This record gives sequence, C-alpha cells and structure tokens, in this order.
Amino acid sequence: MTMEAADESSAIVPAMHSVLIVDDDAKLGVMLQEYLERHEIRLSIRHSGEAGLEAAACQHYDLMLLDVMLPDLDGFEVLQRLRVYSDISVLLLTARGLAADRIHGLQLGADDYLPKPFDPDELVARIRAILRRSAPRTLAPASKDADARLTAGNFAIDLVSRAARYKDALLDLTDIEFALLEAFLQAPGVVLSREELTVRVFERDFHPLNRTLDMHVCRLRKKLHSATTLNNLIKTIRSSGYLFSADDVQSSSRSRLQ
Repeated sequence: MTMEAADESSAIVPAMHSVLIVDDDAKLGVMLQEYLERHEIRLSIRHSGEAGLEAAACQHYDLMLLDVMLPDLDGFEVLQRLRVYSDISVLLLTARGLAADRIHGLQLGADDYLPKPFDPDELVARIRAILRRSAPRTLAPASKDADARLTAGNFAIDLVSRAARYKDALLDLTDIEFALLEAFLQAPGVVLSREELTVRVFERDFHPLNRTLDMHVCRLRKKLHSATTLNNLIKTIRSSGYLFSADDVQSSSRSRLQ
C-alpha cells in the first residue's frame, strides 16, 4: 500500500445520517435513496403509515420524511400517533397547497414541511437544517472568565450540559425549547420578535405563514406552566412577538460554573 493510499484509508469518513421516508411513491423512494446516499444520508423506505410507525418504534432514525397523502393512514394521523412515543424530527412532504394543512401538521409536531414537487437539493438543505437544530450542541472548553450558566429568578440553565432547572426541578425540554428559554431568560420583560427568534433558534429566515415557532413556544409555555407555580410566563404580544414575564424573574444574571 502506498503512503497516499494509507492516508486515504485513515481519513475520517463523515458519519451517515439515518432517515426514514414514509411515502407510497415507490419510484420517488428509490430515486431519493440513490441521491441522498451521495450526501451521507442513508434512506430507509416504507410505503404505508402503519409500516412507518412500526419502523420508527423498532429502529433509530435521525429524521422522518412523511408524506401527507398515504393509502392507509394520512400523514397527520401518522404524526399524531408517532408523537405519543417518539420525538423524532419530522419533515412533511405534501402536495396540498393549503396553508391550513401545513399549519395543522406543524401544530401536531412536524419540524418543517416541503411542498411537492420539490428540488432534491432543497430537500437535502432542509434535512441538514433540521438535523443541525436537533443535534446536541457542543461547546469549547470554557475559560475561567467564560459564562457557563444563565440565571433569572428561580430559573437556571447550564449552557454546557444543556440542562434547565426551575428551583431544584429539572425541566424536560427539547433542544429547541431550551434555545427558546435561553433567549427569553437573557431578556426578561423585553419583547422578542418572531423574526428574531426564528433566525436565532432555527437559523433560517422568518416566513409569516410558517407557524413552527409558535408551536414550539406553545409547547414550552405548557411545560413551564406544569413545572412551576407561575402563570402566563410567555406572553404573546400581538403583531410583535413574545415577552417572558414572571413575578419572580426581575433580572437576569450570569455566573460561572463552580
């Protein structure tokens, strides 16, 4: 073996992402399987809602591509049943053009939607954006002067371990909910626009018809209400955005991990 060959064999190979597509269009599945393989994405195919739910329950996937129009269960029912036991990221594929359908899917727990027909390159970009948002965040080792914990009243979030607490209770938050809470705790009493939160949390431009942000804020609001004795922590400011307000959250402060 030559030195060049040895170097190539020892090179780091990008990790393959595992994606499940639930779509009754067999031709589309095969085409996408071949295309996504070139982008380090391994695609498994199921052609019915029941088969997709079974696969998601038995195997680990990083993301599900879910067609809304399926022969047995429609995508909305699949998504609703999926959310009972799984937080897997879901990208809806839909030929329906109605905004109400897209909003319904997002409210049921989809992370994004892509109308059919779509450009394969856009599909790859959307998959990567969702995986980037849902992946655990890693931080460089903090220096002695680096801020590693954010506190506001009885709330405290650890920016290294990505853990959030209210008093002594650990909050069960998704990565997106954690990012939202972090943004709110950094600016209690300040109205944060939907545009600002979308760019910060989802790393994409804001679109007024996309209700993904509102769905995640609603979920965070419900979780905080269940975990605390505080009411209406996150207020919706009409035509402006959201404001984090609570009687025991007067100001935020940062402190270093001990």
